Amino acid sequence: MQVVKNAKRNILFGFLNRVVLLIIPFIERTVIQIILGSQYLGLDSLFNSILQVLNLAELGFSSAMIYNMYKPAAEGNVLKINSLLNYYKKVYRKIGLSIIVIGLLLIPFLPFFIKGSHPNDVNITYIYLVYLINTALSYFLFAYQNSVAIVHQRDDIRSVVNSGVKIGLALVQIILISFTKNYYYFVAIMPIFTVINNLWLAWRVKKLFPQYKAQGQMALEDRISIRKLVAGTFIQQACSVTRNSLDSICISSFLGLSLTAIYNNYYMIINGVTTFVAIFTASLIGGVGNHVATRSINQNFAEMKKMDFVYLWIGGWCTICLLCLYQPFMELWMGNEMLLPFSDVILFCIYFYILKLGDVKSMYNSANGLWWEHRFRSICETILNLVLNISLGYLFGVHGIIIATIISLLICNYVWSTSILFKHYFCDIPIKEYYLYQGKHVVITLASAIITYSMCLLMPTDNIFIEMIYRITICFVIPNISFGLFYRNSELFGLVKKILIQK
Repeated sequence: MQVVKNAKRNILFGFLNRVVLLIIPFIERTVIQIILGSQYLGLDSLFNSILQVLNLAELGFSSAMIYNMYKPAAEGNVLKINSLLNYYKKVYRKIGLSIIVIGLLLIPFLPFFIKGSHPNDVNITYIYLVYLINTALSYFLFAYQNSVAIVHQRDDIRSVVNSGVKIGLALVQIILISFTKNYYYFVAIMPIFTVINNLWLAWRVKKLFPQYKAQGQMALEDRISIRKLVAGTFIQQACSVTRNSLDSICISSFLGLSLTAIYNNYYMIINGVTTFVAIFTASLIGGVGNHVATRSINQNFAEMKKMDFVYLWIGGWCTICLLCLYQPFMELWMGNEMLLPFSDVILFCIYFYILKLGDVKSMYNSANGLWWEHRFRSICETILNLVLNISLGYLFGVHGIIIATIISLLICNYVWSTSILFKHYFCDIPIKEYYLYQGKHVVITLASAIITYSMCLLMPTDNIFIEMIYRITICFVIPNISFGLFYRNSELFGLVKKILIQK
C-alpha cells in the first residue's frame, strides 16, 4: 500500500511540476521579449545551451548512484548508503570544479558563438560568468541528498521544492526586469534561488531521513560497478541532451542571437509536448522491465506492438496539432516578426514525429540494459549532428540545422538503434516486421495530417483568435476520426479498444 501511495503522490506532484516548468519559461520569455527584445532571449538560449553541454559531466553518474542505492535501502543498510552518499558528495564536488574550469577556458571563445551584434548595454562575459556560477553552484550544496528521496519513492519532495523555487524566481525576475529594465538584475538573482533550492531540499530530506549522513568509505567493487554503469549511460544521455544545445550554438554562431531566440521559442513547444507525452512511457517502464525478465521474446514483441499502437496514435495526433497550431500560436505569443517560415514548421513536425517513432522501442533497450551496446551509435549521432549542423547550417541557415538533426535522428537514433535492439533482444523476430507496422503508422499519420490541415485552411480569417479556436476544434476531432476510420479493421485496434473499455 505504501508503494502505491508514494507512486500516486509522485505522479501528482511530478505532473504539477511539469506544468510549472512548462508555463514559467513561456511567461519569462514573453516578458523578456516585450521589455528587452529578441537578442536578450538569444543570449539566454545560447548560455543555457553552452552550460548544458558542460553539464554532461554529471550525466550517468547520478543514475548509477541511485541504482546502487536501491538494494541497501530495501535491506535497511544505512552504513552502505552513507558510504555511497559520501562518495557521491566527493564526485559532485569534482564535477562542479570541472564545470568551472572548462567554463572559464571557454570565455575567450564566446565572441565566436555570437554572429553579428549583441545587446550593447551588457557585458557578455559578466553574464556568462553568472550562468556558469549558477550551474556549478548546486554541485557544492547537498545535491547528492536528492538521491535519498528518489530511492525512498519521495520524488514529490523534489517536485514541490523545484516548483516553489521556480515560481519564486520567476516572480522576482519579472518584477526586477519590469521596474529596472536591466538584464543584469534578471541574471544575478539566479544563483540566490539555486542556493535556496538546494538548502530547502536538503533540509526536507534530512528531516524525513535523519539516519543518512555522508560518511564512510565505499567498497572497491561498488566503485567499479558504478564506473561501468556510468560509462554506458553517460554516452547515451549525452547524445540526447546535446542535440538541441548544439543546434542553438550553431544557429547563434552562424545566424545571430535573434534567430537563436526564435528557434528556441519553437523548440520549447516541442519540448513541452514531449514532456507530457513522456508521462506515458514513464508510467510503463517499470512494467516493461518486469515483463522482459518474466515473459518470452514473442510475448514482449506483441506487447510492444500494442503500446506502439497507442503511443503512435498519441504521437501522431500531437504531430498534427503542431502542424496546424504552431504558426497561429506563435503569432499570438510572440507576434509576426518572430515567426519562422511554414517550411520550418513542417521540419519541426518531422523532427518531433521521428523522436516519437522510437520512444517505445527505447524502453525495451533500457529494460535490457543495452546502454553499452549503444555507445558507438550515440557517439556517431552526436558527431554526425555536429558535422551536418555546421555544413548545412552554413549553407541553408535554420532549415539546414533542423534537417541536419532529422538526418542524424533517422540514421542513428531510429535505424541503428532498432538494429541493436533486434540483434541483442528481439533476435528471433524479423526486423522488417517492425518496420512494416511502423511504416503503416507513418502513412496513416501523413494522410490524417493532410486531411486535417486542409480543413484548417477552409476558414480564412483575419482574426487570429477565431482562427485558433477553429483550428483547435478541428485538431481535436478530425485526426482521431481519421485514425479510427483507418484502423477500424486492425486487429490491434480491436485489442486496444477492448483493454480500454475494460479499464
